[in-house]
Amino acid sequence: MKFLDLAKVYIRSGGGGGGCVSFRKEKYIEYGGPNGGDGGKGGSVYAEGVEGLNTLIDFRYQQHFFAKSGIPGMGAQRTGADGDDIILKVPVGTEILDEDQETMIADISEIGQRVLLAKGGNGGFGNLHFKSSTNQAPRRANPGQEGVERTLWLRLKLIADAGLLGMPNAGKSTFLAATSNARPKIADYPFTTLHPNLGVVGVDGVEFVIADIPGLIAGASEGRGIGDRFLGHVERCAVLLHLVDGTSEDVVEDYQTIIGELEAYGGHLADKPRVTALNKVDALDDEERAEKLAALEKASGGKVMEMSGVSQQGLTEVLRSVRAEIDDDRVRQKQAEEGEPEAWHP
Repeated sequence: MKFLDLAKVYIRSGGGGGGCVSFRKEKYIEYGGPNGGDGGKGGSVYAEGVEGLNTLIDFRYQQHFFAKSGIPGMGAQRTGADGDDIILKVPVGTEILDEDQETMIADISEIGQRVLLAKGGNGGFGNLHFKSSTNQAPRRANPGQEGVERTLWLRLKLIADAGLLGMPNAGKSTFLAATSNARPKIADYPFTTLHPNLGVVGVDGVEFVIADIPGLIAGASEGRGIGDRFLGHVERCAVLLHLVDGTSEDVVEDYQTIIGELEAYGGHLADKPRVTALNKVDALDDEERAEKLAALEKASGGKVMEMSGVSQQGLTEVLRSVRAEIDDDRVRQKQAEEGEPEAWHP
């Protein structure tokens, strides 16, 4: 299945059916009176988060979604049938934006969450509705309301507990393949991943989801390479795992390049908790490893872990550090939802 995280759709709700002007006409009934029914309601357009989807590829092949209009009313007090609703099934984590790609309409964050995007038009009243003691033979009926037509953008931001960041060939896909059942493309020659991959990782009996984000290069925020358009997928992550290629000539420059792109992207991405790891240490001798580790710790201002995705050296320790940050984030979110406890007063 191809990965698609941005799609443009055109939607239109159904118009309401018109009311009917009709009179009861039966033999031997002199004053039958009005019996025109109301029109049916037009179908609405909804978006709903469903399980089992992690891409918007379905909207690559169908962009237009038009709900059915309501059926007009008929004589003998018959109300027209309502038009069928349309439900756009989207993966959890989808943001729905207006045509300007800036105005947020909805954020589908839970399975089963349903959002109304375009309401169907109401059906018109038939002449039976206007009957009164002073107007016993009304010859008027209302037309149905028109439907709503909109152009929307669907933008997917994968929901993962941790996000993998690093320069191209830093070993992110190898790390994901070594710690989960995900099978991203890995090879002995240099190349970069072109779309995010998700993997479920387990450590000490606890599972969490890691997203492998395509590698960034200097100037990605200005559109170089594949740009920073995939960084939105780590906005929802609790922690970022920053892998630095130990075989690089200048590990400090690689580290600062990624940090600079996070800051240029904006938002709170640069402020998220980070676990920094020097990768591919199995390819370094002891002296070179110690030198690069010290330089990286000085640049980052914190602890830097050592690991190797190929030999699986240090993987468990890195996963435990990531899991600890995820647990801390969940505690902070719970406290924020519950609010600060009130001070006790006698």
